[in-house]
Amino acid sequence: MTADDLGALQAIMGDAETMAAYAGPFPDTEVAAWLNRQLANYQRYGYGLWAVEWEGRVIGQCGLTRQLIAGADVLEVGYLFNRAYWHCGYATEAARACIAYAFEHGLADEVWAQVRDSNTASGRVAERLGMTLKATFTKHYRGVDMPHLGFSVLERKEG
Repeated sequence: MTADDLGALQAIMGDAETMAAYAGPFPDTEVAAWLNRQLANYQRYGYGLWAVEWEGRVIGQCGLTRQLIAGADVLEVGYLFNRAYWHCGYATEAARACIAYAFEHGLADEVWAQVRDSNTASGRVAERLGMTLKATFTKHYRGVDMPHLGFSVLERKEG
């Protein structure tokens, strides 16, 4: 992502239905802070959430971040798309590529996804990625306690 993607992110992250798992839409200032965190992650780790484009438009974001899941610092694949592109397979395709990238570049031997327990569609994406439920935990985010599910997949080692 670049600073030029701010408007597309504001459209996605400002939508109440899209952001239900995050306790509601983000105001523009929070979206700008989110984007700045991704830009900082690129510098710090060499990865972060990346823009997903279709026909020249940003339709979502997907990538790798460091997260605290069930008390452990892990590599997580995250995905968030414009509602107009839900149920088209883009999240699964993008997340699968990000997991492959993590394994191919030796970033981790296990990749996690954290999913709000009420977000069944994202849970199904995790399952399509070959992930299995490994943990349940509660995150306190934006002033709300949110039950979450932790899914993970291990790198398949040949040999």
